[in-house]
Amino acid sequence: MAVSTNNFKNGMAINYNGKLWTIVEFQHVKPGKGGAFVRTKLKELKTGRVVDVTFRAGEKVDDVRTETKRMQFLYSDGDEFHFMDNETYEQTALGRDFLGDAAKWLKEGDEVQILTADGEMIGVEPPMFVELAVTETDPGFKGDTVQGGTKPAMLETGAVVQVPMFVNPGDTVKVDTRDGSYITRV
Repeated sequence: MAVSTNNFKNGMAINYNGKLWTIVEFQHVKPGKGGAFVRTKLKELKTGRVVDVTFRAGEKVDDVRTETKRMQFLYSDGDEFHFMDNETYEQTALGRDFLGDAAKWLKEGDEVQILTADGEMIGVEPPMFVELAVTETDPGFKGDTVQGGTKPAMLETGAVVQVPMFVNPGDTVKVDTRDGSYITRV
């Protein structure tokens, strides 16, 4: 179904130049001279690449119907990650390349959102916050406070995040998966 640039909304998925994109932001521009146009930032769904695209006002592009499906992460056997649909119990294996950055936040049993467009899986969204155990970091010393500096810590999934000096190996930390930032020790 075609949608006009007049109906653009942030988060809308469109098919442009044969690829699937989401509209990150858009702005209608009406210059004093010449025709109106719409300036957009589009994010490619498969690669995550963001580009600036300008459309003529009223130009039509194909709308894409997207859905999210809740699935549970079961296990990883190296290059493949196995998920189970919570409603049908059907299992799906996805490659590490398909998951991209989301792979480093997943531990067995976590619920994820799988994004589909026109029936095709196009992305995996991990939980916004995850609680993971610290496997490697320099030990904390008495007197290290929350106001002190930070140090790198390796988590049980292989992700590396900056944590306060008082965090020790074996501690569990809460991390924001959107930017990989430390939230708190659990």
